[in-house]
Amino acid sequence: MNGVRGLACAVALLGATTLAQAAPADLGPVVDISEPSGGYVGKLSLSPAHAPVGGKVRVAGAGFPPGQPVDLVWRTVNGRWKVGNGEYHGREYVPAAYRIAVATPDASGAFSVEFTTPEDFGYAHDIVVQQGKRLLTQAGFNLDMSWDVSPKSAPAGAPVTIDVKGIGWRQLENSWDLAYDNAFVGWVSAVATHGSARFTIPATGAVGEHVLKLIHGEFTFPYLNPQQNPRPDRPRFEASFKLTPGAPVLPPPASAQTQTAPRGLPAPGALVVEPAFAALDAPVTVRGKGLTPGKTYALAFGTMSGNRVGGGGFDEAARDIAQATADARGDIAFAFKAPDDLGGAHRVWIRDDPASQQGFFTILPSALPLTAAAGPAGTPFSVHLKGVGWTETANIHTIVYDNNYIGYACGLNSQGDVEVFLNGAGAPGWHFIDVYPAIYKGEEIRPNNFRIPQLTYAADHPGEDLPAFHFAFEVREGATSAASR
Repeated sequence: MNGVRGLACAVALLGATTLAQAAPADLGPVVDISEPSGGYVGKLSLSPAHAPVGGKVRVAGAGFPPGQPVDLVWRTVNGRWKVGNGEYHGREYVPAAYRIAVATPDASGAFSVEFTTPEDFGYAHDIVVQQGKRLLTQAGFNLDMSWDVSPKSAPAGAPVTIDVKGIGWRQLENSWDLAYDNAFVGWVSAVATHGSARFTIPATGAVGEHVLKLIHGEFTFPYLNPQQNPRPDRPRFEASFKLTPGAPVLPPPASAQTQTAPRGLPAPGALVVEPAFAALDAPVTVRGKGLTPGKTYALAFGTMSGNRVGGGGFDEAARDIAQATADARGDIAFAFKAPDDLGGAHRVWIRDDPASQQGFFTILPSALPLTAAAGPAGTPFSVHLKGVGWTETANIHTIVYDNNYIGYACGLNSQGDVEVFLNGAGAPGWHFIDVYPAIYKGEEIRPNNFRIPQLTYAADHPGEDLPAFHFAFEVREGATSAASR
């Protein structure tokens, strides 16, 4: 995106800030990552050698200096998404180490301590015996993946919560896909959440039993014969869910689904913007100081303009969005409604202001109601979003119909306006449409998680903090709509 520069670049960066992630809450203090010096000392044995999050592990040591306290250290990584200038550059994992126990060898140089496996990235970890900055010895431990589906039964539309712990960070361990009744729903990430993922999907389909599966997928979709893969040890998870009769659980109105406290907003500027974020048509006030009393000023509003096709890149374009006159003290207040424009952070500034005061206003994604909420099979309707962003992590939304991924839509060339035309389909009854954020493109080859629903968007989406949108359509008995014939 070669055209992004100057303050437009600042807007891009501020609008796509990855929040700093804390260490796992159940790990002890950070310690230096040391290396052996003067040879290894002592031996370790772990029982068991693998366990899920929350498991109890006994560590037995022998051959250590008697009476000299040692630290037991859990080696892991901290993960983060790499984004900037509107681009997606993948993920990064930085080595880290945390104290999990302290032991004092007895007169024979032996000790025995127990620790609880932390909520962290899964698969291989080193358990290190460390004295100060010196590594004495270490042993390998495997943190097993686990999952839970709750509730086990519910009526149509009810949220089904899926908890996954121990997702890995290495290749072949860090990209997992969900299937519902053999249909691909989306992918599950845990980059900035230390290997844990928690998300919900709606209960869909006919009354009766349904099957959920969690399968690894390095190249976008589930790898269906992992037992014949070079890594056949990776687990496959399966759970049964029963859809029960009863009144459906319907999503809230579209107007109630707009975010109320988005994370990662730009820092306030000299201009006071109230509110700092809002969806389309919300009233906004921008206040400034130190201007010429009685002079009329224009407020400029910046947005991104460009195209990903042909390598033209992006630049900040500006238009005047409001006018106001400074009062006798030189204070000024501009009033306008949040414009129908690209989502994300937009720079605002006062024309002809010698102090070059500026601020930032963030347009939130929002959804309109379905154009039709009921009708016979084949009834046309549209899903309509406003405020879709322009970056590689914000300009794409993916559509899932009854937990079956059907495709994606982008909103860059339409300045954040996205309309998708669908038809009611399936047996008479309620059907559910979910619109998830995703990643449009980037430099990664493995894993390849582009243009598919990110089910863990709420806690682990790269760049912007984005919402999902949820809708329901009732297929009614009657002749098939002419639009489908």
